[in-house]
Amino acid sequence: MSADVVDLILQDHREVERLFEELKNSPEKRPNLLPVLTTLLTAHSRAEEAEVYPVAAAEAGEKEEVSHSQQEHIEADQLLAKLAATDPASANFDTVLQNLVDAVTHHVEEEETKVLPGMRSNLSDQRRAELGDAFAASRKEHLGEQPGDMTRDQLAQQAANADISGTSGLSKDELKKKVESAGES
Repeated sequence: MSADVVDLILQDHREVERLFEELKNSPEKRPNLLPVLTTLLTAHSRAEEAEVYPVAAAEAGEKEEVSHSQQEHIEADQLLAKLAATDPASANFDTVLQNLVDAVTHHVEEEETKVLPGMRSNLSDQRRAELGDAFAASRKEHLGEQPGDMTRDQLAQQAANADISGTSGLSKDELKKKVESAGES
């Protein structure tokens, strides 16, 4: 039987929290854990953006929450890229890590209290299982990608999820700037 998409998302959230704790408490492990964190968070975000958010907005009545969650993903991507570019042995690493932890923790709390309960109550078990399969396949496809590794189509999906209008004729670079500015607001 397929896994419920909500359960899969919750499992990823717990794994990210575990990685955050290890990164904070075991500085000697940072060089090995940092790529694991960036890969997991990036793949998780891309799978949510491609498979989960459009359905949550259209079928579960969570359009406003999805738009907000997408903007938080954009912000987290920016913070994750900054962390990935920071030397794990530098004095600045703890500050950059804490900024990411704070942003992701806030996002997870909101997603787990607003979007995911709406999906559980408004989507059938079968639909959540179908989404679980789609989410898992998409996450697997995006493993290995790092923050900033985005196609124009992925940027367009982020813009659509965040309810950013006027993006259809934009180049990839213009679209990226527009999406990033939404994450900063």
